[in-house]
Amino acid sequence: MADSPLRPIPPHVDIRRSKRRKRTVSAYRDGDRVIVLMPDRLSAAEEARWVETMLARLEKQRSRSRVSDEKLLARAHELACRHLPEVPELASVRWVSNQNRRWGSCTPADRSIRLSTRLQSMPAWVVDYVLVHELAHLIEPTHNATFWALVHRYPKAERAEGYLEGVSAASSLDLEDF
Repeated sequence: MADSPLRPIPPHVDIRRSKRRKRTVSAYRDGDRVIVLMPDRLSAAEEARWVETMLARLEKQRSRSRVSDEKLLARAHELACRHLPEVPELASVRWVSNQNRRWGSCTPADRSIRLSTRLQSMPAWVVDYVLVHELAHLIEPTHNATFWALVHRYPKAERAEGYLEGVSAASSLDLEDF
């Protein structure tokens, strides 16, 4: 039985092969791009099959984890009540796709928060951490000791910081502090 013809790799997919990677294949979204990490030894046919598999997995994950802006705002209110009750009333919280060097941003003047869509495929506790980080900016705009004390009221802050540092390192990005 002949193999089906190989489909070309879509232009929004970057393949990163590694001699150190022995068996695992993984993928993640980076803005509009999909990065697929795989062992160097795979054939072109195996590469094509894995790209197709990983794109399907990412799409399934995205559809499962798609949180609307309204639900994101409700979650931010819940986190503020629980961890930062002194936060002023939020005006808006929304997903944005134009943040490639930050996980989130906050404008205290209009009380708005924006989160990178790159967070949508990450665990909820990581998204919660970024929300708490941005909420803390509504109280303290700079990254001083007071600000970090507010952020670390979130119980999984240190764990989430490590997770985000790992994602940044794995994707070879030079991300700014939120």
